[in-house]
Order: sequence, then structure tokens, then C-alpha cells
Amino acid sequence: MAENTKWIISGAPHIHGSESVKKIMWGVVIALIPSFLVSVYFFGLQALVLTLVTVAACLVFEFLINRFLFKRACCLGDGSAMITGLLLALNLPANLPLWMAIVGSLIAIGVAKWAYGGLGNNPFNPALVGRVFLLISFPVAMTSWPCARALFGGHTLTDAVTGPTPLGIAKEGLKNGTVSDLAGQLPSYAEMFFGNMAGSMGEISAIAILIGGIYMLCRKIITWHIPVTFLGSAFIFAGILWMANPEQFMDPVFHLLTGGIMLGAVFMATDMVTSPMTNKGKLIFGVGCGVLTILIRTFGAYPEGVSFAILIMNAFVPLINRYATPKRFAVAK
Repeated sequence: MAENTKWIISGAPHIHGSESVKKIMWGVVIALIPSFLVSVYFFGLQALVLTLVTVAACLVFEFLINRFLFKRACCLGDGSAMITGLLLALNLPANLPLWMAIVGSLIAIGVAKWAYGGLGNNPFNPALVGRVFLLISFPVAMTSWPCARALFGGHTLTDAVTGPTPLGIAKEGLKNGTVSDLAGQLPSYAEMFFGNMAGSMGEISAIAILIGGIYMLCRKIITWHIPVTFLGSAFIFAGILWMANPEQFMDPVFHLLTGGIMLGAVFMATDMVTSPMTNKGKLIFGVGCGVLTILIRTFGAYPEGVSFAILIMNAFVPLINRYATPKRFAVAK
């Protein structure tokens, strides 16, 4: 080899495949379509308008911050801002005032993403940061849930009937009562599975989320490790509590079909930037998310715990990566 040969060492990854950030992001957008369509079916034009507003706001804030603060070329084509807008909308009640949704979009893009340097540098999931900010800042608006009403079920789109979510009903009912006292107040498991209940736009239909999750698994956008351990640990922990006292704790199937646990396990906890790199780390991360979710739901002040659980585990990702990363070869003991 010639003595003047120059070697250029670039940053990882050194092995490249056919996938790109753009392909992965747009694959996630496609996977979110079933949940979006179900939200429009049950919540009507409110859901459509809110989604358009959050997506547009995220795209605008992404462009402005990237162009005028960081002086970089336009990066809207990678799809990351669109995903943030979609996920934020699907984590909100359909009747949320639009100006609040715009504020949440600013927090998600400006604070949770670009304050750390943009895509790939953010330690916390931007959409969840936006949701939690809105929940803490505007708790009344963020917990005023429109009742699910099928678009073609004989109800007008202007109906503004609100009601508690199944988790909210259970939380209030178990304060001074038992599970038996909740009979007739909760929707059936079939209604929960298909989406006929109050809640955030994208969390109501387990079947729609599962369709999107299967699509991403087939496309190898995500792996099974986080969703399975997230849902599995939540199911087991909730089952232990339920078997210990079935009159004071809700059964594990109820926990899997209500709230944002499905949406969080499939779409938010699996975010490549804010989740561990190794399969071992993903297993630890998923278990932590599942256990924390049930702890917050059962013993915390909020009826829902998915957003807080994922954000807490996001903070532990550097430690998990440090623990779960395989040891290098040729290192002295």
C-alpha cells in the first residue's frame, strides 16, 4: 500500500443500508393513519382540524427555528416535524382550543427538540413533552374529554358532549368504592378495543394502534422488544395487584385497553432517538415504562401515567445504554 495513502475516519454508523431517516419517518406517518382515521370517525371534524393545526404549527416552528436561529437549510422533508405534530394531536382531546394546540407544538419543537440541537439530540420525546406541558398548564381543558360518537351514527358534528375516560371513572369510583360499584359505568371491552369511549384522539382504538404497530414491525421500523415488555410488564404488575385485591384494583385487560398505554408502547416509547440502542437496554426500558405506568395510574394523583412513565425512562436512557452496551474487545481487565 502506498505510503501517502490517506484514511478518513467518519462517524458511526459505518455500515449503511437502504433505510434513511426520511423513509423511517414517513413509514411511521403511514402507521399512524389508522389511528387518525378512527379519531376522525369518532370525533368528527374537530379531530381533523386539530390534527391539521398541530401538524402545520410544528412544520412552521421547525422551519423558523431551523432557518433563522440555526441558519440551516430547510429540513421539513425528513418528516420528523410532521410525526411530532401527528403524535401531539393524537395525545390531545379533540375539543382542545386550537391556540393551546399551537402552544403545545411550540414547546414540542422549540423546547423539547431544538433546544437540544434538533433531530437526534433530544433526550425526551417531543410530542410527550408538549402534551405534559399542556396538561400541567391547562389541566381543565386537557381533561375535558369529548364523548366518542360515530360520524355516521346519527349525531351531529357540533355536539359538544363531554365525559370522563374509563380511567377517570375508575380512579374516582375506587376512592370511596369498589370495582363492583363501577358496574354499568364503564364501556365494554369490545367498545374499548374498537374505540367507542372518551379519551385522547389516538388512544381510543387498540385495533387501529395494533395495525400500525404490525406495519412498523413488518417494515422493521421498530422491534418487538419495547412494545412487548412495556405492555407485558404492565399486564403482569396490574395482574398481581388485581389478584391481591380484585375489589380495589382494576384487572390487567382493562389497563391495556384504556388510556394511552397502547399508543405510548407502540409509537412513543419506540422512538429511536429517546430509547436505548441495544435489545437488552430496550427490554429494561420497556419494563420500566410498564411498571411506572401502573404505579402512577394506581397510586398517583393522575388517572393516566403513560406520558410521565416514558419521559422518566427517557431520562434513564444514558444510564441504560452505559449498562447494556456490550464490552469492547481487547480491553484490559
